Amino acid sequence: MVKKIVLGTMFALAPFVQAQDEIEEIIVLAQKKEQTLQEVPVAVSVVDAKVIQRAQINDPIDLQTIVPSLQVTQLQSSRNTNFLIRGFGNGANNSGIEPSVGVFVDGVYRSRTFSVLNELPHLERIEVLRGPQSTLFGKNASAGVINIVTKTADPTTMEGPSGSISATIGSYDQRLLRGNFEIPLSDTVGFGLSGYKHDRDGYFTNLVSENEINDRSRSGVRGEFTYYPSDTLSMRLIMDANEIDELCCGVANLVLGPTGPGIRAAGGDVIPEDPFIRKQFLDFDPTNKLDTKGISLEINLDVNESLDLTYILARRVFSMEENVDVDFTSAAILAYNTTDASINTTTHEMRLAYDGGRLEWVVGSFFFEEDVTQVTDLKYGPGFRPYVDAISASAVSATEIALGAPTGSFFGAYQGVLENAGQDDETLSLFAQMDFAITDKLELTLGANYTSVAKSAYLNQENDDVFSGTDFVQAGFAGAFMTLTGGMAPTPANFAAVPSAAAAASTLSVTPCSASAPPPGCNQLLALVPYQFLPPYLDYPNSVEPGETRDSEVTVTARLAYDISDTLNTYVSYATGYKPTSWNFTRDSRPFARDLTALTEAGLLVTNITTGTRYAEPEEATVFEVGMKAKWSENYLNLTYFNQEIINFQSNTFAGTAFNFTNAGKQSVDGIEFDLRLMASESLELMLLATIMDPRYESFVGAEGVNGPEDLSGTQPAGLHKRTIITAATYFFELSPSVRGFLRADLLSKSDVQVVENVAPEVASRSVNKLNASIGLTFDDRYDLTLWARNLNEDDYLQSAFPSPAQAGTFSGYPNQPRTIGMTFSSAF
Repeated sequence: MVKKIVLGTMFALAPFVQAQDEIEEIIVLAQKKEQTLQEVPVAVSVVDAKVIQRAQINDPIDLQTIVPSLQVTQLQSSRNTNFLIRGFGNGANNSGIEPSVGVFVDGVYRSRTFSVLNELPHLERIEVLRGPQSTLFGKNASAGVINIVTKTADPTTMEGPSGSISATIGSYDQRLLRGNFEIPLSDTVGFGLSGYKHDRDGYFTNLVSENEINDRSRSGVRGEFTYYPSDTLSMRLIMDANEIDELCCGVANLVLGPTGPGIRAAGGDVIPEDPFIRKQFLDFDPTNKLDTKGISLEINLDVNESLDLTYILARRVFSMEENVDVDFTSAAILAYNTTDASINTTTHEMRLAYDGGRLEWVVGSFFFEEDVTQVTDLKYGPGFRPYVDAISASAVSATEIALGAPTGSFFGAYQGVLENAGQDDETLSLFAQMDFAITDKLELTLGANYTSVAKSAYLNQENDDVFSGTDFVQAGFAGAFMTLTGGMAPTPANFAAVPSAAAAASTLSVTPCSASAPPPGCNQLLALVPYQFLPPYLDYPNSVEPGETRDSEVTVTARLAYDISDTLNTYVSYATGYKPTSWNFTRDSRPFARDLTALTEAGLLVTNITTGTRYAEPEEATVFEVGMKAKWSENYLNLTYFNQEIINFQSNTFAGTAFNFTNAGKQSVDGIEFDLRLMASESLELMLLATIMDPRYESFVGAEGVNGPEDLSGTQPAGLHKRTIITAATYFFELSPSVRGFLRADLLSKSDVQVVENVAPEVASRSVNKLNASIGLTFDDRYDLTLWARNLNEDDYLQSAFPSPAQAGTFSGYPNQPRTIGMTFSSAF
C-alpha cells in the first residue's frame, strides 16, 4: 500500500518553475577578485551549497562525482588522501611531499590535503581551478587549485539571529548532525558558529577483532567574528578545530602469492581472493587520529574608490597518530607500525588591487613558514621469524647457525626501526597580474610570480634489525677465503699472504648462485638479501649531504579574452606552474648515486647501503588552453581544450617493501572539458560534464613497473581515465503552495584503466559507472527532508592497488565504498 501511494504521488507531481535564486549568476574568486563564472576566462568548476545539499556531498572526496576533471583517492589511512586534476597530483604516503593541487579555505593555504577532510560546515561554494595556477596562488598549485569558500557572518546584511540545523541517518548506522548560527552583535559586529558530529560504522570487517573498519568518527567546530566599522574597512576572524578518530583503511586480497603458506605457518589467516567481500584478517586494527585547528584574520581596506588592500594572517596546527598493520594479515608479523607527526604553518598574504576601468591589476606577497616533525616506529612481531623461515625454506635459521649468531638474533620479536624526520620550510612569493581592456571586447591579461623556497630537512634512525644489518657479501667472502685456504682466518695478514685466494674469494662473494654458477662457485648467502627488509640507512644531514635545498622560479600567465557577444566569450591562455623540491621522509630514503664517492671518501657508508633518492626535484608545469563560454537564458555551455605538461613530475610508488620516490621526466596530457547546463523545461535541469583526455609519459626511465624498474616512456600513466562523463538531471516540482521538491540523479562514468603501474592490469583494472540519486521536499521555505542514495547501483571498483609488503607475488587493493542510503532533515530559523 505504501509503495502505491508513493508512486501515485510521484506521477502527480506538478512542475515547479525554479525560483530566481536557482539561476542567478555564480560568483567565483578564481582570479582573487569577484567575477561571475561565465565571464572569468579561466577553466573552473563551481559547486555551490545547493548542489552539495541535493547531491549529499559530505566531504571533499565526494566532489569527484560532480567534477569530472577531479579525481580523489584514499589509501591506507585517513590522512593519505590525494587530489588529482587533469591527471596530475600527488602528496600521499609521505609527510615530506606537498600536494600538486593547492587547497585553500577562505583564502588560507592548507599545506596538506588531509587538513580539509571534514563535513564542510556552513559552505557557500567550492571552486575547482583546473591547470597551473601558480601566478596568483604560488607554490604547489602546479596542477590546479581547490578553493573552498564559507559563508560570512556579515552584520550589514543580517536582520537578526538566524541559522540552521540538520540531522542525517543512513546505512551502517550513520549519524550526522550539523548546525550553524549567526547573530549581529551590533550594527558593525557579527558572530557565526557552526559545527558537526559524524559517526558511522565501517563497511569493512576485521574478522579477528570483529570491529568494523572504514568507519567515520569526525567532529568539528568553527567560529567567526566580523567587524565592519565603516564602509571602507572590514575584518574577519575565523577559528576552527576538527578531529578524526577512525579505523582506516580496509584492504582486499587480489592475488595470494607463494608466500601464503608462510602466513599460515606464522599463525595467520588470509581472506579469499575477492576484492569486494570487504572482509580481512588483521591482528590489530588500523587506528587513525588526526587533529587540526587554526585561526585566521582577514582585513580588507578600501583605500579609495579604485584601490583595495587585503591582508590575511593564518596559523594552523596539525597532529596525527596512526598505527597500521601493513602486512594486512592476522599473522603477528608486525608488532606495531606507528607514525606520529605534527605540521605547524604560518602564512601571511598581502594584496593591493586596483580597478581603473580599462585597467585592473593586483600586486602582492605571500610568506609561508612550516615546521614538520615525524616519528615512525616499526617493530617485528613474534610471527615474523616463523614467516621468513617458512618462505626461505628455513634458510634464515640455518644461516644464523652457520654464522655463529646467537639463537633468535635474526628477526627477533620487537626488532625494527625507529625513525625521526622533519623539515623547516620558508617560502616567499611576490606576484602581480594585470587585466587591460584593449577594446570593449578584447582584454589582455599578463601576470608573473617569483617564488623562493628554502627547506632544511633531517632524517635519522635507530635500527636493531640484526639480519638486515648483516653484510652477506663480506660473510660470503670470509667463508670462501677459509674454504680456499684450508681454514685460514680472514685477516689482512692472511690476505696478503695468499693474495690469489683473496682475489678468488672476492669474486665468489658477489656471484649469485645460478645454473651457470652453482655452489661452491658462488655466494649462497646472496639469496637472502631480498629478506633484508629494513637495511640500515645513512642519516642526514652529514658532512656530504647538508639536508638543504634552495629553489626559486618565475611563473607566468598570458591570456587574451574576447567577448563575441554579451552571451558568448572566448579566451586563449598560456600559463606555467611550479612545485618545489619534496623531501623523502620514509625509511626508503637513500643517498643519490652522485654522492656515493664523496660518502665513501668521508668514511660515512653504512652496511648494506644502496643508492636512491633523498628528494624529488621541483615540478615545472605548462598549459595552453583555448576556451569558450556561452550563456543563454538559464543555460550555459563551457568548452575548454587544453595541452598540459609537467616536467619532473614527482612520483611515489610502493614497490612491496619500499616506495620508489623519483621524478618522471615528462608527463603530458591533451584533452577537452565539456560543461553543459540545460533547462529542458521550466522544471527540468539537465547537466552534462565530461573530460576526455589523452595522458602519457613522454619520458619516464626507471619507473616502478610490473617487472621492476622499467622505461614507461610513451605509455599511458596508470590510474588516469581517458574518459570521464557525468550526467545529471534534476526535476523540480510543487505539491502545494507551501511544499515543493526535487528529484535528482547523477551518473559518474569512467573508462577502463590499469590502476597502478606496478600491478598488472589483469590483476587491478578499474572502470566506474556509479549512480547517485536523491529526492527532497521543502516545507514553508524552512524545513527540508531529503532521501538519498550514493552508489545506488552497487558499482564495485578499486581505488588503488599495490604489491603486498614483504610478500612477493601477493597483491592487495583498496575497494570503493559500497551503496549507502539515508535521510536528511534540516530546518532553518
